[in-house]
Amino acid sequence: MLTRYHIEIISLALFDRFSSRALDVIITANIRQDSLWGQFGHDEYHFDNNAFEKSYAYIEEQRRLTIDSLRSKDVSAAWRAFGRLLHSVQDFYAHSNYIDLWLACQPDGALPTVSEVDPLDPDLIHTPALRSGKIYFPLDALYFIRPLRRLVLRLLPRNSHGWMNLDSPEQGFKFDYAMQAAIKRTKFEFEKTIAGLSDEMCRMFFDK
Repeated sequence: MLTRYHIEIISLALFDRFSSRALDVIITANIRQDSLWGQFGHDEYHFDNNAFEKSYAYIEEQRRLTIDSLRSKDVSAAWRAFGRLLHSVQDFYAHSNYIDLWLACQPDGALPTVSEVDPLDPDLIHTPALRSGKIYFPLDALYFIRPLRRLVLRLLPRNSHGWMNLDSPEQGFKFDYAMQAAIKRTKFEFEKTIAGLSDEMCRMFFDK
């Protein structure tokens, strides 16, 4: 997703759980995953190129780092690791066909409300039909140059990031489902991360 939407997701999902200082660090770490160095050779940051297992392993690595940092009282490192974790889970919905699959499963082809989206349907999370956009360099890089976008899309395969992404409202109504799924997943990952933490560790993490 584009930077502004990562910020919006975190703000909507966690504004009442962390101090503003903590949220600033979490958000900064989150959006840094989209810096130039994070775009090359780091499919796990964004669920690109069908790197599902690698991405899930990265998420759990960042969760362990979050908890270990709290245990060692390095709260800034914990916030940064948590921000990186959230970037990956949020991009899952924008870079894969999960939303397409979820909508296709609705009875009678009915279009549900955005609030009904299930971000963790176990049948869809583990289905072999789940795919994420493949990065075709340099075309997928040129896709972000707006005057070239129409031409680039003619050249890109349909399984490319350029065709599959739900990074912004420009991609159509499915973006709203991806946003809502990412907000719900952000809350879920927060609860999963703090489960089992001591009261002292929670106070440090929340900075309240």
